[in-house]
Amino acid sequence: MITMYTGVTLSTDVQKGVFDRFRSMPIWRPAPLVGMLLGDAVRFTIASVVMLTVGFLIGFRPAGGAVGTVAGVLLLLAFAFSFGWIWTLLSLVLRTPNSVMGVSMLVITPLTFGSNIFVDPSTMPRWLQGFVDVNPISHLVTAERGLMSGTATGGQVLTVLVWCAVLVAVFGTLTMRRYGAGR
Repeated sequence: MITMYTGVTLSTDVQKGVFDRFRSMPIWRPAPLVGMLLGDAVRFTIASVVMLTVGFLIGFRPAGGAVGTVAGVLLLLAFAFSFGWIWTLLSLVLRTPNSVMGVSMLVITPLTFGSNIFVDPSTMPRWLQGFVDVNPISHLVTAERGLMSGTATGGQVLTVLVWCAVLVAVFGTLTMRRYGAGR
Protein backbone atom coordinates (compact mmCIF):
# COMPACT_ATOMS: atom_id res chain seq x y z
CA MET A 1 0.00 0.00 0.00
CA ILE A 2 2.82 2.46 0.72
CA THR A 3 4.06 2.20 -2.86
CA MET A 4 1.31 4.60 -3.92
CA TYR A 5 3.03 7.44 -2.07
CA THR A 6 5.73 7.24 -4.73
CA GLY A 7 3.23 8.64 -7.21
CA VAL A 8 1.86 11.23 -4.81
CA THR A 9 5.35 12.52 -4.03
CA LEU A 10 6.30 12.58 -7.70
CA SER A 11 3.11 14.43 -8.59
CA THR A 12 3.90 17.06 -5.97
CA ASP A 13 7.45 17.42 -7.31
CA VAL A 14 6.18 17.71 -10.88
CA GLN A 15 3.68 20.40 -9.83
CA LYS A 16 6.42 22.39 -8.11
CA GLY A 17 8.69 22.25 -11.16
CA VAL A 18 11.36 20.01 -9.66
CA PHE A 19 11.29 17.65 -12.63
CA ASP A 20 11.50 20.51 -15.12
CA ARG A 21 14.84 21.40 -13.50
CA PHE A 22 15.96 17.76 -13.76
CA ARG A 23 15.14 17.74 -17.47
CA SER A 24 17.42 20.73 -18.02
CA MET A 25 20.40 19.02 -16.34
CA PRO A 26 22.97 16.90 -18.21
CA ILE A 27 22.06 13.66 -16.43
CA TRP A 28 20.83 10.24 -17.51
CA ARG A 29 17.20 10.87 -18.47
CA PRO A 30 15.58 8.24 -16.20
CA ALA A 31 17.86 9.07 -13.21
CA PRO A 32 15.33 11.20 -11.29
CA LEU A 33 12.57 8.60 -11.59
CA VAL A 34 14.76 5.57 -10.93
CA GLY A 35 16.50 7.41 -8.09
CA MET A 36 13.18 8.27 -6.50
CA LEU A 37 12.03 4.65 -6.71
CA LEU A 38 15.31 3.36 -5.29
CA GLY A 39 15.11 5.97 -2.54
CA ASP A 40 11.66 4.67 -1.70
CA ALA A 41 13.29 1.29 -1.11
CA VAL A 42 14.63 2.81 2.12
CA ARG A 43 11.07 3.57 3.24
CA PHE A 44 9.98 0.06 2.27
CA THR A 45 12.92 -1.44 4.17
CA ILE A 46 12.03 0.55 7.28
CA ALA A 47 8.40 -0.58 6.99
CA SER A 48 9.56 -4.20 6.64
CA VAL A 49 11.81 -3.94 9.69
CA VAL A 50 8.99 -2.41 11.74
CA MET A 51 6.54 -5.13 10.67
CA LEU A 52 9.03 -7.91 11.39
CA THR A 53 9.92 -6.39 14.76
CA VAL A 54 6.27 -6.22 15.77
CA GLY A 55 5.80 -9.76 14.52
CA PHE A 56 8.77 -11.00 16.54
CA LEU A 57 7.48 -9.17 19.63
CA ILE A 58 4.11 -10.89 19.40
CA GLY A 59 5.61 -14.31 18.80
CA PHE A 60 6.22 -14.75 15.06
CA ARG A 61 9.13 -17.10 14.46
CA PRO A 62 9.78 -17.67 10.74
CA ALA A 63 10.57 -21.32 10.07
CA GLY A 64 12.54 -20.15 7.04
CA GLY A 65 15.05 -18.59 9.43
CA ALA A 66 17.14 -15.53 8.77
CA VAL A 67 17.85 -16.53 5.16
CA GLY A 68 14.14 -16.96 4.34
CA THR A 69 13.26 -13.72 6.10
CA VAL A 70 15.94 -11.70 4.32
CA ALA A 71 15.01 -13.32 0.98
CA GLY A 72 11.37 -12.43 1.64
CA VAL A 73 12.22 -8.80 2.35
CA LEU A 74 14.43 -8.59 -0.75
CA LEU A 75 11.68 -10.08 -2.92
CA LEU A 76 9.21 -7.61 -1.45
CA LEU A 77 11.58 -4.71 -2.18
CA ALA A 78 12.00 -5.86 -5.79
CA PHE A 79 8.24 -6.11 -6.21
CA ALA A 80 7.64 -2.71 -4.57
CA PHE A 81 10.19 -1.10 -6.91
CA SER A 82 8.49 -2.70 -9.91
CA PHE A 83 4.98 -1.87 -8.71
CA GLY A 84 6.05 1.73 -8.08
CA TRP A 85 6.32 2.29 -11.84
CA ILE A 86 2.51 2.18 -12.01
CA TRP A 87 2.30 5.16 -9.68
CA THR A 88 5.05 7.07 -11.47
CA LEU A 89 3.05 6.78 -14.68
CA LEU A 90 -0.13 7.91 -12.93
CA SER A 91 1.69 10.89 -11.43
CA LEU A 92 2.77 12.03 -14.89
CA VAL A 93 -0.72 11.56 -16.36
CA LEU A 94 -2.90 12.97 -13.57
CA ARG A 95 -2.78 16.61 -12.59
CA THR A 96 -2.82 16.63 -8.77
CA PRO A 97 -1.44 14.54 -5.92
CA ASN A 98 -5.01 13.99 -4.70
CA SER A 99 -6.07 12.54 -8.04
CA VAL A 100 -3.03 10.24 -8.00
CA MET A 101 -4.03 9.07 -4.51
CA GLY A 102 -7.65 8.52 -5.55
CA VAL A 103 -6.82 6.53 -8.67
CA SER A 104 -4.13 4.60 -6.79
CA MET A 105 -6.73 3.51 -4.25
CA LEU A 106 -9.00 2.39 -7.10
CA VAL A 107 -6.16 0.21 -8.40
CA ILE A 108 -4.70 -1.12 -5.15
CA THR A 109 -7.95 -1.92 -3.31
CA PRO A 110 -9.21 -4.64 -5.67
CA LEU A 111 -5.68 -6.03 -6.02
CA THR A 112 -5.34 -6.25 -2.24
CA PHE A 113 -8.77 -7.53 -1.31
CA GLY A 114 -9.01 -9.73 -4.41
CA SER A 115 -5.94 -11.68 -3.34
CA ASN A 116 -5.01 -14.38 -0.87
CA ILE A 117 -3.78 -11.92 1.76
CA PHE A 118 -6.76 -12.06 4.10
CA VAL A 119 -8.88 -15.02 2.99
CA ASP A 120 -8.18 -18.51 1.69
CA PRO A 121 -9.16 -18.41 -2.00
CA SER A 122 -10.92 -21.78 -1.74
CA THR A 123 -13.62 -20.04 0.34
CA MET A 124 -14.24 -17.43 -2.38
CA PRO A 125 -16.76 -17.60 -5.24
CA ARG A 126 -15.36 -19.26 -8.40
CA TRP A 127 -15.27 -16.02 -10.41
CA LEU A 128 -13.19 -14.35 -7.69
CA GLN A 129 -10.85 -17.34 -7.43
CA GLY A 130 -9.99 -16.83 -11.09
CA PHE A 131 -8.97 -13.24 -10.37
CA VAL A 132 -6.98 -14.29 -7.29
CA ASP A 133 -5.10 -16.88 -9.38
CA VAL A 134 -3.78 -14.24 -11.80
CA ASN A 135 -3.36 -11.41 -9.30
CA PRO A 136 0.34 -10.48 -8.90
CA ILE A 137 -0.28 -9.62 -5.24
CA SER A 138 -1.44 -13.20 -4.62
CA HIS A 139 1.73 -14.55 -6.20
CA LEU A 140 3.84 -12.22 -4.05
CA VAL A 141 2.01 -13.21 -0.87
CA THR A 142 2.36 -16.92 -1.65
CA ALA A 143 6.10 -16.54 -2.26
CA GLU A 144 6.54 -14.38 0.86
CA ARG A 145 4.73 -16.89 3.05
CA GLY A 146 6.79 -19.69 1.52
CA LEU A 147 10.09 -17.89 2.07
CA MET A 148 9.24 -17.02 5.66
CA SER A 149 8.01 -20.53 6.45
CA GLY A 150 10.80 -22.31 4.56
CA THR A 151 8.44 -23.91 2.03
CA ALA A 152 8.89 -21.62 -0.97
CA THR A 153 9.46 -23.18 -4.35
CA GLY A 154 11.65 -21.77 -7.07
CA GLY A 155 8.54 -21.48 -9.22
CA GLN A 156 6.80 -19.22 -6.71
CA VAL A 157 9.75 -16.87 -6.50
CA LEU A 158 10.29 -16.98 -10.25
CA THR A 159 6.64 -16.07 -10.87
CA VAL A 160 7.04 -12.94 -8.72
CA LEU A 161 10.27 -12.02 -10.50
CA VAL A 162 8.52 -12.41 -13.87
CA TRP A 163 5.75 -10.10 -12.62
CA CYS A 164 8.47 -7.63 -11.57
CA ALA A 165 10.01 -7.73 -15.03
CA VAL A 166 6.63 -7.30 -16.73
CA LEU A 167 5.67 -4.36 -14.49
CA VAL A 168 8.97 -2.58 -15.18
CA ALA A 169 8.87 -3.37 -18.89
CA VAL A 170 5.31 -2.10 -19.33
CA PHE A 171 4.97 0.73 -16.83
CA GLY A 172 8.62 1.77 -16.87
CA THR A 173 8.49 2.12 -20.64
CA LEU A 174 5.18 4.02 -20.58
CA THR A 175 6.46 6.26 -17.79
CA MET A 176 9.67 7.09 -19.63
CA ARG A 177 7.73 7.83 -22.82
CA ARG A 178 5.44 10.15 -20.91
CA TYR A 179 8.35 11.73 -19.02
CA GLY A 180 10.26 12.30 -22.27
CA ALA A 181 7.24 13.91 -23.91
CA GLY A 182 6.80 16.40 -21.09
CA ARG A 183 3.66 17.02 -19.21
